[in-house]
Amino acid sequence: MCDRGELREVSAAVLAVTAHLSVREVLRTILTSARRLLGARYAALGVPDSDGGFAEFLADGVSDEQWRAIGPLPRQHGVLGEMLRSPHAVRMADIREHPRFGWWPRAHPVLEDFLGMPIVDGDEILGELFLANKTEPGGFTADDEELLRLLAAHAAIALVNARLYERSRELSIVEERNRIARELHDAVAQKLFSLRLTADAAATVVDRDPAAAAVQLATVRRLAADAAGELRSIVDGLRPVDLSGDGLDVALRKQAELLDRVHAASVRFAGSCVPRLTAAREEAVYRTAQEALHNALRHGAPSSVTVDLRAEGGKVVLRVEDDGRGFNTAAPVRAARRLGLASMRERAAAVGGVLEVTSAPGAGTSVRLEVPTGG
Repeated sequence: MCDRGELREVSAAVLAVTAHLSVREVLRTILTSARRLLGARYAALGVPDSDGGFAEFLADGVSDEQWRAIGPLPRQHGVLGEMLRSPHAVRMADIREHPRFGWWPRAHPVLEDFLGMPIVDGDEILGELFLANKTEPGGFTADDEELLRLLAAHAAIALVNARLYERSRELSIVEERNRIARELHDAVAQKLFSLRLTADAAATVVDRDPAAAAVQLATVRRLAADAAGELRSIVDGLRPVDLSGDGLDVALRKQAELLDRVHAASVRFAGSCVPRLTAAREEAVYRTAQEALHNALRHGAPSSVTVDLRAEGGKVVLRVEDDGRGFNTAAPVRAARRLGLASMRERAAAVGGVLEVTSAPGAGTSVRLEVPTGG
């Protein structure tokens, strides 16, 4: 019989999705609960991508060393491919007897009795959940199949909710960009237009009337300062949409996951939950991470970038590290990167933080920011 505590854990995981927790964490909870509830030695959950592989593939019952030895993630072939095309469960005493069974890597554990369940939303198959090697004699039963069907339905809720949430975030980003565009036009564009006209006027009189040109240039300086001030107020007034509700760790994880999808480099979040900071400090940490990620992906040509966020001795410490080409910190750098480094240092100083940038040609770059947790 099912343990009510385990079922309560699964239900809590599904409800947690509505609080915008990581869908990967929810799927992991469903997977580990399924393996325990059905008494399986191994369990896995796969969400396919559009390139014949898997956008998410979680396994339970194998160690990290075993997982590394198995090698690359599976592709959509054999039994896995069959399950992604059929809404029906697969329950067998020996999966190796399935007509679509092909092979598995040398380090892969030997699977025998098998229970697989597609994760379905309407007519769409979102993924698959499967268990292998029942720990009790007799293999998987019809009751096991029905329970796994329930858990697969929970996984479908998690995945659908994640899709809807991602779309809502994209709409929020579009709305925010439109708002910024309006503010830039209303508050800055007119000043820039006036600045250009005044500079043109100064250019026409500089030879015959230097004094008049000096007056015009003074106006140019004032307009430029005003425009810079407007831009700074707009930028500094932006608070990341996710930050106020989710907190730093969740917001940075989402940022890393988004960049990982759109860049060739692997972008990974490896941090943990941290205490809430003041709004200014949270934004400084978030913006520093964004700038460090931007610099790494634009200038460093890395194969991987890691974002780490942890609480250490009364401080919150952010580390953004990449394995890219690096640079000589003592030598002149490109203007864009120089401005980015200056921006990060200014943000750190403004909130009582300490910023360290470590890099060398061919050795990647590490950006470390620490801010106090106290008021």
